[in-house]
Amino acid sequence: MATKPFGNTTVLLGVSGSIAVYKACDLVRGLVKRGADVHVLMTANAAAFVTPMTFQTLSRNPVTTGLFDEIEAWEPGHVALADKAAVLAVAPATANVIAKLACGIADDALTSTALAFGGPVVIAPAMNTGMYTHPATVANLATLSRRGAAVVKAGTGELACGTTGPGRLAPVEEIIAAIERAVRASGRPAPRVRRP
Repeated sequence: MATKPFGNTTVLLGVSGSIAVYKACDLVRGLVKRGADVHVLMTANAAAFVTPMTFQTLSRNPVTTGLFDEIEAWEPGHVALADKAAVLAVAPATANVIAKLACGIADDALTSTALAFGGPVVIAPAMNTGMYTHPATVANLATLSRRGAAVVKAGTGELACGTTGPGRLAPVEEIIAAIERAVRASGRPAPRVRRP
């Protein structure tokens, strides 16, 4: 019987609007195969590349796309997800989302959940080389790293824009390994006390 290193650990996966979003499908599949309970949060731009239904089918959980999605409980969805998760991974993470996370901007479901989340964070950037190497992006990633986020270095190669250089989403196995390390390093959080 195959081991499942995540053992039903809840993993939040933030998916933002990069062409690399299709690789997040393999990431979800790999996490689920390893026993993770994956909950996907998509930005509106990500949904332009891959439909929420795809991630819902792969994760076997509802996909959060908006702050005001219909919820079954009284607690706001982004707060409930932040409370139950062991780790938040953002893959692919665009320059825009990285900047929002670094500045504490919370204007959608993904960034609001990230701001409410107190556990380990894994960031896997994916973007054009010029955006990835721009001083603003470099500074934003450094800020997130100083705060404790694990940044999975982007790969180098041919990009969707036709250029070659750094900015490719890291291989799925590297991202999964970073998520596993984050979960192990933090220990599984005890469930938080439900707010009165």
